Amino acid sequence: MWNDAWSMRTAANFLFVAAGLLIVYVLLHHVVRLPVFAIQGIEVRGETQHITREQVQAVLDRELRGNFFTVDLLQAGGAFRKLPWVRQVSVHRVWPDRIEFIVEEHRPIARWDSTALVSSQGEVFEAAINSTLPVFYAPRDEAPVVVARYREFDALLSQIGRRVVQIRVSARRAWQLKLDDGMVIELGRDAIQPRLAGFVEAYGRSIAGLQAAPAYVDLRYPNGFAVRRPVGSVADKV
Repeated sequence: MWNDAWSMRTAANFLFVAAGLLIVYVLLHHVVRLPVFAIQGIEVRGETQHITREQVQAVLDRELRGNFFTVDLLQAGGAFRKLPWVRQVSVHRVWPDRIEFIVEEHRPIARWDSTALVSSQGEVFEAAINSTLPVFYAPRDEAPVVVARYREFDALLSQIGRRVVQIRVSARRAWQLKLDDGMVIELGRDAIQPRLAGFVEAYGRSIAGLQAAPAYVDLRYPNGFAVRRPVGSVADKV
């Protein structure tokens, strides 16, 4: 090889380029850590109601290490996602010296099993809230279905001035509702929406005419429904 001038020139050129690249790397490694590239501003955007300034500051103090170039955006975003109310977050560098966080909060629609919350997207999450919300009891994998059904039920029942305050879905997928006046409605497993729609349609000429509103309504009959009055009298077939 040492007698081959072309091979020697090639090897020398390769070593020269490698040395040049190493020098450039070392220089860049040094330059990007200079104080001139320190982060001068942090902006947190998004419609947030439950994420506190103290929580945001704690994440920033704990996770933002380095300067504009060296800060680990993936790690910082992951820390934000651990906050109870954060649904998702994206992090961006904004030249020349700012970091931007765009945060989306969960929007709670109900309580879930009295221990968690469920969002309008049908996602169950752990957080605390003082607001009065409906309560859903159901298998966790049914959350998106329960949220969708809740909207349908509430739209139907609003026609008779009632609202859903509780939904129960058994392990066998049987549905039961509790309304804001205390009435419990048994829907069963099949034809749930048609049964409730039929009840709403018949409400004005049946339930509304009773002296006392029923405590319990069973819609699992093919051609009618049964009611139980709060006094405990025998159920009447309507």
